[in-house]
Amino acid sequence: MEWVAAPEAAGQRLDRHLQTSLPEYSRSRLQDWVRDGNVKVNARPAKSSMLLKGGERIEVMPADLPPLRAEAEDLPIDVLYEDDAVIGINKRSGMVVHAGAGNHSGTLVNALLHRFEALSGAGGDLRPGIVHRLDKETSGVLVVARTDAAHRHLAEQFQSRTVEKIYLALVHGVVGADTGTVDKPITRDPMRRTRMTCKLETGRHALTFWTVLRRFAKHTLLEVKIGTGRTHQIRVHLSSLGHPIVGDPLYGAPVSKILAGRFFLHAARLAFQSPASGELVTLEAPLPPELVAIIKAEQL
Repeated sequence: MEWVAAPEAAGQRLDRHLQTSLPEYSRSRLQDWVRDGNVKVNARPAKSSMLLKGGERIEVMPADLPPLRAEAEDLPIDVLYEDDAVIGINKRSGMVVHAGAGNHSGTLVNALLHRFEALSGAGGDLRPGIVHRLDKETSGVLVVARTDAAHRHLAEQFQSRTVEKIYLALVHGVVGADTGTVDKPITRDPMRRTRMTCKLETGRHALTFWTVLRRFAKHTLLEVKIGTGRTHQIRVHLSSLGHPIVGDPLYGAPVSKILAGRFFLHAARLAFQSPASGELVTLEAPLPPELVAIIKAEQL
């Protein structure tokens, strides 16, 4: 594919220009092509950060995505919904979403490949179909893309914050106000790299809304809605209020006597527009039995 950059492209980064000119391809795929030398500007390989002046001749040599490296495994998964574009999963606590450092098998991706075979390749060879994630210990609703087009459509919805994400969290302490908002940027903790923090001025904008559902003697059950999707966002923001999530010692919770092996955070509801039909799809995952038992025991 070849074209001449219009004068209006002056000052635009090459990767942004490619995304505008070739909307049928994902940004990550275009960036891979640039990195691998499949994109040339005036007959020379270029970098994604190159600033155009207008009038450059741009050549793109499309390359196939590498084969999926994540391997299929016959693992149980709870499918809530599926259509031609997406799959809705009720992820259990303890299951990692995709392969990473120290996790090369037993992931949700491994299970999905066995069950459905073909998934979107836009997320890369280790994350086929994955548009968003849940922490290992968090249970609940997660949506997966079956095609590249669906992946782009869902990613745009998450980016534009039109996806409704509702969680249930049991926290330490009795929360006084009935509702509240945390609007603090989140960044990597420079002193402890496995944590995130909202105690610094820098970071990515993060917005969390919470509502009290029930107060106990020493704990509070919250419904939490997030306007952004930052790493560990709910855990960080609730901890910053002095109310860490039960079972989450990484963010200040004491060792739990009522819950072992996970923390009390559950993605209860996810609502989005289906890329296949355009209709609103609302998925709900019931609270897992071990969390229901804690609430019913009322020894909180």
